[in-house]
Amino acid sequence: MTDAPAPADTKAATKAGGRDYRGTVFLPKTPFPMRGDLPKREPATLARWKAQDLRGQLRERSRGLQKFVLHDGPPYANGPLHIGHALNKILKDVINRAAQMSGRDADYVPGWDCHGLPIEWKVEEQYRAKKQDKDSVPILEFREECRQYARHWLGIQSEEFQRLGVLGDWENRYATMDFTSEAVIAEEIGRFLMNGSLYRGLRPVMWSPVEKTALADAEIEYHDVTSATLHAAFPVVKTDTPDLQGARVLIWTTTPWTIPANRAVAYGEEIDYALIHVDGIAEGSLLATGDDLIVALPLLPAFAKEAGLAAHSLRRVIKGSEFAGTILAHPLRGWGPGEGAYDHDVPMLAGDFVTAEAGTGFVHIAPSHGEDDFALGRAHGLPVPEMVGDDGTYTVQAPGFTGIHVFKAHEPVWAALETMGTLAAKGSLKHSYPHSWRSKKPVIYRATPQWFIAMDDDNQIRAKALKAIAETHFVPDQGRNRIGSMVAARPDWCISRQRAWGVPIAVFVDKRTGEPLRDPTVMQRILAAFREEGADAWYKPGAAARFLGNERNPDEYEQVMDIVDVWFESGSTHAFCLPDHNLPFPADLYLEGSDQHRGWFHSSLLEAIGTRDMAPFKAILTHGFVLDESGRKMSKSLGNVTAPQEVMKDYGADILRLWVMNSDFADDLRIGKTILGQQAELYRRIRNTLRWLLGSLDGFTDAEKVDHAELPELERFILHRVAEIDTRIRRAAADYDWSGVVPEIHNFCASDLSAFLFDIRKDSLYCDRADDPRRRAARTVLDVLHRCLCTWLAPVLVFTAEEAWLARFGEAAESVHLQTFPEIPAEWQNEALAARWARVRAVRGLVTAALEKARAAGTIGSSLQAAPELFLGEAYADLADLPWAELCITSDLTLTASAPQGEGVEAGEHAAARFVPAPGQKCDRCWRVLPEVGRSAAHPTLCLRCEAAVG
Repeated sequence: MTDAPAPADTKAATKAGGRDYRGTVFLPKTPFPMRGDLPKREPATLARWKAQDLRGQLRERSRGLQKFVLHDGPPYANGPLHIGHALNKILKDVINRAAQMSGRDADYVPGWDCHGLPIEWKVEEQYRAKKQDKDSVPILEFREECRQYARHWLGIQSEEFQRLGVLGDWENRYATMDFTSEAVIAEEIGRFLMNGSLYRGLRPVMWSPVEKTALADAEIEYHDVTSATLHAAFPVVKTDTPDLQGARVLIWTTTPWTIPANRAVAYGEEIDYALIHVDGIAEGSLLATGDDLIVALPLLPAFAKEAGLAAHSLRRVIKGSEFAGTILAHPLRGWGPGEGAYDHDVPMLAGDFVTAEAGTGFVHIAPSHGEDDFALGRAHGLPVPEMVGDDGTYTVQAPGFTGIHVFKAHEPVWAALETMGTLAAKGSLKHSYPHSWRSKKPVIYRATPQWFIAMDDDNQIRAKALKAIAETHFVPDQGRNRIGSMVAARPDWCISRQRAWGVPIAVFVDKRTGEPLRDPTVMQRILAAFREEGADAWYKPGAAARFLGNERNPDEYEQVMDIVDVWFESGSTHAFCLPDHNLPFPADLYLEGSDQHRGWFHSSLLEAIGTRDMAPFKAILTHGFVLDESGRKMSKSLGNVTAPQEVMKDYGADILRLWVMNSDFADDLRIGKTILGQQAELYRRIRNTLRWLLGSLDGFTDAEKVDHAELPELERFILHRVAEIDTRIRRAAADYDWSGVVPEIHNFCASDLSAFLFDIRKDSLYCDRADDPRRRAARTVLDVLHRCLCTWLAPVLVFTAEEAWLARFGEAAESVHLQTFPEIPAEWQNEALAARWARVRAVRGLVTAALEKARAAGTIGSSLQAAPELFLGEAYADLADLPWAELCITSDLTLTASAPQGEGVEAGEHAAARFVPAPGQKCDRCWRVLPEVGRSAAHPTLCLRCEAAVG
């Protein structure tokens, strides 16, 4: 692959016979420099666009066009941009610009997520650093500090996004903390309140003891930890099966702290269980000889090894269904410090989630601390004790353990069980465990009163969401199954959080009935206040009396002080962003990272289905995550972070944009110094292509243009390639699948243009007469190439495309970003011609290979010193009429009737070529070696063509 020829590589004419012919050669001439110098040029371009009001011009001329809406998933306003932000926003910008250049009205409204724990956590850190108690700060003062923190980072991120070249309505961005946004979010909660889907219930949720709040699934990440384990024995106290009387059922758990909350033991109805008699134990075992134990038959060997069971006899195999009606004793029954709190009966219940893959084949059920546990307990009317407080310590409902943190409870629980003789084994296990992604601390399942949105009530949110997923266009398509499986399996949506910075769940609860107040008049009062004062109105003195009005007594109602989950907030953004900016609902496209199948895509879908019975999007595109060059996750401690700010300072935003669009962004992407260097080299090739086009089009006017039918085959073949790429780009703009598009454009520049068309046509462009039909034909196609490449590249290389456009048409010309993709005539598409020229290039390759052998041997230095022989077999006979010397860049070429023989022959299946030196002398102007050089009396050192050109 060769680069586009630069002036330094051109055929500089020499002085001969007292005549200097350099001034007669049409050397490329352009103000477009070879060096991009993007870090310096790009800010000036941004300033010019702002001064010109480029976005305003686009909006004005887009009036009446079909709208295209890419609704922005809001980034979090709590720090400088990272490389993942850059990937996301660049991809959005490319797709949005391509839609605009395809003839749509594609306005882009950027947005920010400003509420929630990440910002609250940062503000609290400032208090902790000063040894101050955050809880002593008045809530309105604290909320204002959170608002100022978010506003600060929103401003910085906005500037950094714009530096990336992202075009959007930055002055009218949306933010979840805007008063109007907070009002709409409260209104959306009210919609669920009024339609009956919002309810308060007690059930287990992911709870962060450090942050003292419930968490959403999207706020959870998993890390390996080593957990304490235990095997506990539950004595059988009542059974209809005589064999079981006096036996003990064994459970295994990695959360010993949940044992005090046990209310049942679950079994699998189809599992085979072994009733064994302990005949011998190993030293140190906690088992007792003579005991009768029950464990799943397939898991007996593993249990025996872990518990130190040295010898046993099998009394019989029991099918799980035989346990129906059996009652067990809690393993802490009768424990003195427990004050009788653990003396209740423990029923055995069938559970379809029980397997014989690990443990003992029995699952101890703590309805307060697990989803399956809660569901099974609710089905059988089991109590849901609140034994763990919001800080992760046992409450007074867990006597004997009160005040102990659950993550330090295994030793006390082991000790209590051992005292009662019900500890069968203890150990540890390294496994993956859920953590809060903010504090990086482990979380627990904890039953607390929370506000939920029902998935399967009369509104049928789950069923409608699954139908909407089936009707959505996914890029890539596997995203459909991912989000579909999540929606199908998810529990009711817990939307309440126990924090201060956010939109409150603006609901009143009747203290007498426990029912939420569903009064449209009260809701309208709340919304009117939020629109004027923001959600702070909920926290002001006298808020309850203000909103309930004279017709109700505030003392009879509980004012809910929980805030709504930030995922509900971001899921509601369509409700205020789209109508506020006169954009249609649903949006054409939502675009985020693949983790948002359980995050923003998910919450947006459920929110819109619950309030509008339809998805807020027509299509979803997901991209991967950014890793370092070795495929590792980026980390400051590893020193492998690539910051977009540094990339722009060293390379420029266009290099970063090229990296995004050159990558397969459906998978994880890699970046680092080596990869950026490679992108810079690819950029240089594209830039040199544009530079050579500009130089060779110097002085071009429409008067030079040649009709398509009169173009040589080479030019018509290139226009066919133009049509192919145009089709590819329009398809990408329509279905959002840009994988491989930019690499195809680069390959076109490098292979079809620089190493083929430009290489062949530079002789004509430099040396033919200005009015020569061949030169005019070439420049006609170069004009097309410049216009197409600039507009094709405009969504990606926003700065470079603009520079290349104005370098030709002048600084006063319209921006390239005000153009649409050129309309390509149908006649340019010619598959037969493409097939023919694939064969031409194969034959040309044989000639080039033969010349390279001569060059390697030192026989020639330039291909113009050759006049090779070329044999075309019957399969290639139709190619005989082509100008082969011109195509192979030789001074002459002879077609032979038979394949050439001897050294240096390059042979293919249907053709062969051999080097032959060109006879004659070298022309001082075009450097071709021809016998005719020297025949002219006026110009003895020129060939006849050059003589005619200089006059």
